Amino acid sequence: MLSRIPRWVLIGSVVLAFSAGIVNCVALLGFVNHSVSHVTGSVSLFAEGVATGNLSRAGQTGLIVLFFFLGAVLSGFVIRHESLKMGRRYGAALAIESGLLFLATYLFYQHSFAGELAASMACGLQNALVATYSGSAIRTTHLTGIVSDLGAEIGYALRGSRFNKKQFQLQLGIFLGFLSGGVVGAWLFAAIAYSAFLVPATVVLLASGVYSLMHNRQIKII
Repeated sequence: MLSRIPRWVLIGSVVLAFSAGIVNCVALLGFVNHSVSHVTGSVSLFAEGVATGNLSRAGQTGLIVLFFFLGAVLSGFVIRHESLKMGRRYGAALAIESGLLFLATYLFYQHSFAGELAASMACGLQNALVATYSGSAIRTTHLTGIVSDLGAEIGYALRGSRFNKKQFQLQLGIFLGFLSGGVVGAWLFAAIAYSAFLVPATVVLLASGVYSLMHNRQIKII
């Protein structure tokens, strides 16, 4: 249970959620119209495609799920541990994610379905990169668990039971980060089309640089 949250964890989680909100919104508005930041809907569409014999839909959504999974595999290979802790190779993982998003930008402009896969892989990498902190799950690319945790905390408070203020602050920050990212993503897509992907790609690249600088110079943001 969270009793305190280092500022770098809170800021980093919100920034990454904001980036994921942009990525998912732009992917949904793009020529394929599929979500890339989570897999629940894609699995349902895959099942529907199998049931109805729509092999095109089943193939596309199955690949989106596969590449999200491969992104998580890559995250585990690079980070080597699920627990969030300063000193691990987050800078390298974020740099890879940024590269995938830059690649997705190019591929979407080519109207290549591979762009959807690159974006999905980036989200899978990010979601697995920020996995747990002090025993609490932290997910930055989808909101199902976040909304469930927020609701449970409010329920605890209404019953006069325990209320984990720090947990609530973190989850609310991630929710608002993803939501605002979606709003910005929709606005960017209307203004600059697939170049909108360059914003989260740059944000994640900057996050990689900031984290690496903090780690190398042993700078602590409490």
